[in-house]
Amino acid sequence: MRLRDKIAVVTGGSMGIGQSTALRFVQEGAKVIFMDVAEKEGYETLDMLRQYDPGCLFIPGDVTREDHWQKVMDTVEKSYRRLDILFNNAGTNLFKKATDIKEEEWDRIITVNLKGIFFGAKYALGMMLKSGGGSIINTCSTSALIALPNMSVYSASKGAILALTRQLASDYGVYNIRINCICPGATLTPLVQKEIDLGLITPEVLVHGVPLGRLGKPSEIAATVLFLASDDASYVTGAALVVDGGRTVH
Repeated sequence: MRLRDKIAVVTGGSMGIGQSTALRFVQEGAKVIFMDVAEKEGYETLDMLRQYDPGCLFIPGDVTREDHWQKVMDTVEKSYRRLDILFNNAGTNLFKKATDIKEEEWDRIITVNLKGIFFGAKYALGMMLKSGGGSIINTCSTSALIALPNMSVYSASKGAILALTRQLASDYGVYNIRINCICPGATLTPLVQKEIDLGLITPEVLVHGVPLGRLGKPSEIAATVLFLASDDASYVTGAALVVDGGRTVH
């Protein structure tokens, strides 16, 4: 029960890494509120979480909209009067050559991946400053550290998240707020499975150069997020924790 009575917000919690993390958080004793645009999957996830804690909440919402963030934080304030943990996880992807990317596609990836993270941090910090501290974990990617084929806009957004994480950690550490990011490698989430099914990428390409020889599991990423959210990581801030089966050692 490493998160007993902690109040946690998770974005992109309806599936994949977000869902696995929300589930792990509630199993470790946290009160979980999660946000996602995928409503059908969101309510299915809520049923899963409420097997452990009937007080879990799902708020349909878009991380790129400040009014949706305000609704989430108003709910947290009304229900619990504090926020201890934010897992800033929602994001999307695009496999395309740079010369083929349209302006609206660039804007969509940067808006969801980067602006969504910034808004989450902005509103979480406001609450954590009042309550005396907290932990924010941003979902970055190994694409912030190494180059992968045809992922220029995705890599740009994730590189910016890495820089933003470090800057915020520097600015807010004095207030007992720890801000870190995780850098997952290829993980078999529903989004990645969809890309495989559409023929955009193959499992062989994804595991090429991975010493462990397989894709990651969402539950394995969730375990890393749990560490950063918990007091076990009380002296960790500004870190980029790589969870990639060893891919970046090459």
